[in-house]
Amino acid sequence: MAHSVSCTSTTRVTKVEGVLADGAFPLVVGGDHSIAVGTVAAISSHYHREKKKIGLIWFDAHGDMNTPETSVSSNIHGMPLACVLGRGAPELTKLGERFPMVDVEKAVLVGVRSLDAREKDEIRAAGLHVYTARDIDMHGIHKVMKLAIEIACTGTAGFHLTFDMDGTDPSVAPGVGTPVPGGTTFRESHLIMEHAAESGKLLGL
Repeated sequence: MAHSVSCTSTTRVTKVEGVLADGAFPLVVGGDHSIAVGTVAAISSHYHREKKKIGLIWFDAHGDMNTPETSVSSNIHGMPLACVLGRGAPELTKLGERFPMVDVEKAVLVGVRSLDAREKDEIRAAGLHVYTARDIDMHGIHKVMKLAIEIACTGTAGFHLTFDMDGTDPSVAPGVGTPVPGGTTFRESHLIMEHAAESGKLLGL
């Protein structure tokens, strides 16, 4: 039987925490990337109670590091990574039990190739680890994911992977809301998931 669930961030935190409490793996599928705020809040809170931190790999064509003060569009789906790192509206940054939800030195942005000017400044100021589409071209997705997983797993219980479909090339996923040419191929995208699964450190997706 199908169940309809409200997609508010608070509801998402509660639902994901319930999945974790049952010892199950949280797999959250949704619309735009703002859904990750509730998911990360829940996973971070769960491990915070065990006095552990979590790492984060954020796969996306965009930085998602805008705040209400820097955003040109005011779209909340351009702000979720900033929120989980403690930057932005308190209604979102204060979800869950740990603030920030993820320490910036444990977070990695992978596949980015479209950034607003002020968003670049936010990323630099935060000290976020970034592997761009160019880095993937030059070094390969295998090396980039190995490095990203190492960063996200150092001193943590493991990592949450949040995978925005627009990180892939529009030829692979044409139905996204904000397509950007130059993304990963089908095989590169699949290899991201393979590396995450084989690491044994994937806490949620």
